[in-house]
Amino acid sequence: MTQTVGELRAAVSGAVFAPEDDGYDTARRLWNAEHVREPALIAQVHSAEDVQAAVRYAVAEGLEIAVRGGGHSIAGLSSVDGGLMIDLSQLNQVTVDPEARRARVGGGALLRDLDAATQEHGLAVPAGLIGHTGVGGLTLGGGMGWLTRMHGLTIDNLESVQLVTADGSIVRAADDENADLFWAVRGGGGNFGVVTEFEFRLHEAGPIVNFGLAFWGQDQGAELLRAAREVIPTLPREVNVVIAALNAPPAPFVPEEHHFKPGFALVVVGFGSPEQHAEAVARLQSIPPLFQIVTLMPYVAVQQLLDEANGPGMYHYEKGAYLETLSDGAIDVYTSQQLNKTSPMSAAMIYHLDQGYLETADDATAFGGQRTERYAMFVIATAPVPEALEPERAWVRGFWDAIQPYAINIGSYVNGMAEPDAARIQASYGDKYARLVELKRKYDPDNVFRRNQNINPAATGS
Repeated sequence: MTQTVGELRAAVSGAVFAPEDDGYDTARRLWNAEHVREPALIAQVHSAEDVQAAVRYAVAEGLEIAVRGGGHSIAGLSSVDGGLMIDLSQLNQVTVDPEARRARVGGGALLRDLDAATQEHGLAVPAGLIGHTGVGGLTLGGGMGWLTRMHGLTIDNLESVQLVTADGSIVRAADDENADLFWAVRGGGGNFGVVTEFEFRLHEAGPIVNFGLAFWGQDQGAELLRAAREVIPTLPREVNVVIAALNAPPAPFVPEEHHFKPGFALVVVGFGSPEQHAEAVARLQSIPPLFQIVTLMPYVAVQQLLDEANGPGMYHYEKGAYLETLSDGAIDVYTSQQLNKTSPMSAAMIYHLDQGYLETADDATAFGGQRTERYAMFVIATAPVPEALEPERAWVRGFWDAIQPYAINIGSYVNGMAEPDAARIQASYGDKYARLVELKRKYDPDNVFRRNQNINPAATGS
C-alpha cells in the first residue's frame, strides 16, 4: 500500500493523512474518547468525485472503510484500525432555497451548520438535539428531535440523496430514481453508500421559540411521571416534551442548593404562541417543581443547549429501548435506576413519539422502529475519564436489563447502539429486515460498508 498512497493523493483534491503526517492525530480524533482508532489513511474529501476515488482505492487495496461525518458514532464506527477513514467534514456546505423550502446539505455538515443556514429564513428540518452531531449519521438512522411531533423524523423530510455506492458509482436516489435505494437509506444507516449530499424539505420554525425546563427531586419522580404520561399525549402538536432523569446542572437559573442533585426534568419546547406553551407547562406541573425556567429563546440556541455538556473528549456508552406505554412498572424502573449511576453527567431520556411521527406509513421507509405511538428511551453513560466509564457502563446495562420486561422487544433506535449486535439490529428493523438484506446484496454484496449498524448481505434475511 505504501507504494500506492501517492495514487490516492493524486486522485483526491483534499488532504490525505498517513500516521506519520502532521494533522493525522487531529483528523483521527472522535467525539467518544473511548474509541481511539489508528486508520492507515485518512482522506479529507471535498467532492463526490473525491469520495468515489477513495472508495475505489480502498476496495482495490483491500482496506476496510470507515465514514466520518460528525464523528458522533457512539460505537466509534466513524474510524477504523488499519483501514481508510473517509472524512466528510469538508463537505459541509448548506444551500437554502427559501421559496421552494428546500435545503441541499453536504454529507459532512453538522446540525448547527444546517440550523444556522435554514434559520436565516425562519425555516428548519427536524433533526437532533446536539449541534455538533453530523447531519449524515443522524439522518441515515432516522433523526428525531424537537420538531418530530410536528413534522416527523428527519428522513420523513428527505427529498433525495446523492451517494457513492460500493462499486464507486455516483448515483441519485429519490422517489423517482433508484427508489429502492432511497427507501433503504431512510433508516438503513450507512449500509448502502456514502451520502455526499442530502436534499431536505423545510418548514417554518423560529427564529424564536418557547422554552421551558422544570426539575423535580428524586422522591417526586414516580408521581411526576404518572401525571406526565396522562398529559403529554394530549398536548398540541406544536409542543414537544422530553423527559430526563439527570442531575441538576450548576447553571445560573438553578438554586445553588440543587446543583448536581439527582432528579427528573421535563423540557418543554413550543413552536406556537407563548400562551399555548404556558398552558402546556402549567398542565405538566400538577406537582410543583423544585425550580424552573420558562423563556423565549432562539431556536438555534435551543438546538445547542446540550452542546457543551456533550462536548468532545468525554467517554460514552449507550443503550436504548422502545416502550409501548409508560406503565407503572416502567416508571418504577426508570426512577429507581437513576440512583445506581455514579457519574453526575450520565442521564436517561425519554421521547414520546406520536403526531407527526405517525403520519409516514411504516413501510414507506426503512426506519428501525414501527410507526405506532411509543416512547423511545435512551440510557446514556458519560464520564470525564476512562476509569469512570466502567461503572457507568454497568449501570446502563443493568438499566436496560431491568426495562426489558416493559420494552416492545430488544430492538431500539439504531443511532443509539453502542454495541450494534446482529440480534438487536434485526429486532429493530423487524419485518423490514429481509428487504434490507436483499437491497444490501444488490448494492453492497461484499459488505464494503460494514462499519455501521450492519445489514450483513450473508444474513438469512428473516
